[in-house]
Amino acid sequence: MKPRILIKQVEWEGQPVDILIEETCIRQIARTIPVAADIEIDGRGKAVIPGLVNAHTHAAMTLLRGIGDDMPLMPWLKEKIWPNEARLTDEDVYWGAKLACLEMIKSGTTAFADMYYHLPATAEAVKEMGLRAVLLCTCFDRFDPGLAEKSKREVQRLFARIHGNHPRIRFALGPHAIYTVSGALLQWLHAFSEEHAIAIQIHLAETEEEVSNAVKQFGCTPVRYLHTLGVLSRQLSIAHGLYVDDEEIRILADHGVQVVHNPASNMKLASGVAFRFVEMRKAGIMVGIGTDGCSSSNNLDMIEAMKLASLLGKAWRKDPEALTASQMLYAATEQGADILQLKTGRMAAGYPADLCLVDLHIPAFTPNHNFVSNLVYAANGSCVDTVICDGNILMRNKKVPGEEEILKQVKTRAQKFI
Repeated sequence: MKPRILIKQVEWEGQPVDILIEETCIRQIARTIPVAADIEIDGRGKAVIPGLVNAHTHAAMTLLRGIGDDMPLMPWLKEKIWPNEARLTDEDVYWGAKLACLEMIKSGTTAFADMYYHLPATAEAVKEMGLRAVLLCTCFDRFDPGLAEKSKREVQRLFARIHGNHPRIRFALGPHAIYTVSGALLQWLHAFSEEHAIAIQIHLAETEEEVSNAVKQFGCTPVRYLHTLGVLSRQLSIAHGLYVDDEEIRILADHGVQVVHNPASNMKLASGVAFRFVEMRKAGIMVGIGTDGCSSSNNLDMIEAMKLASLLGKAWRKDPEALTASQMLYAATEQGADILQLKTGRMAAGYPADLCLVDLHIPAFTPNHNFVSNLVYAANGSCVDTVICDGNILMRNKKVPGEEEILKQVKTRAQKFI
């Protein structure tokens, strides 16, 4: 039995409420809840939000933070990232993923989608740190049939090892991109996804170069290429999706494909700015927010990502009413959870107890005329005081158990990349 948790008089939707947590779920939210609890948390001077959902990242790339900065995407990948990733061991990824989990906890994220290598090592880190994760089995074949068969065997091996084996971890598929994964392998992965009802995510339409190369190689743009392969589905989400036209948005909407916006990465790598958030939402496409990995966005702060997504969308449209703070919070919580097929991202009785307490006694919330506006535009992840996931307290008073050992281990392991 987990300890019963009662949060007293925390601000929710502008009113003080009590929140009762039993086992893994929110049992009740009310003005007052007169019950005894094993753990009572004083919520005065704090506000509660659902745990944030990072819908696209590469967790263990915390190890590569600061390597290859200020470079275009393809030279960055080929010269800095892929060669260093080839040197990573299971232990490296385990500690890099633990650091990512620590960073996410300290900035209010309780669930994330991760596309990376050494997947069992990341799974172990997630189990120990207490977060939820959708772990995407990274697939490359570089148009080599031999590598394609190897990738299929790896998918089957990891599926058998990880799928359904832990309540907070889901196995999913992560073909890297259309320029690193053959059409035949994409079709096999699509069939595997459909057969086992598991999610699949791919980087797509991220740069102008990718689009022009797709037209040269496949005779059509990236979204249309996936359409011709027959691999668009409700199980699929695409990361980035910067270069899509009106017809492609309709195609994605018709097939129930979701899109994850990664504003920090897109700006830092100069991939593009005109993410068509408004058009996608109008078409009925679920749009979430991700940080991407720490070597392309340099942090995993979803509060910062919400601000960047909003301001970037306003700027290129020259429309201050576009992409409001409340829309960003929705995208980073409930919508992100829906994309990852998780029943979380909401504050309501019966839902998983994944939530954060935000410290209101800081300059960013003074005065607090509009909490959501202050959260998105004025604050950053450091405003998070307490994090609960699956009914477990992961951080209280801004302290996470074991954080010093994680920092020490990662500093030591990162020496190999200097």
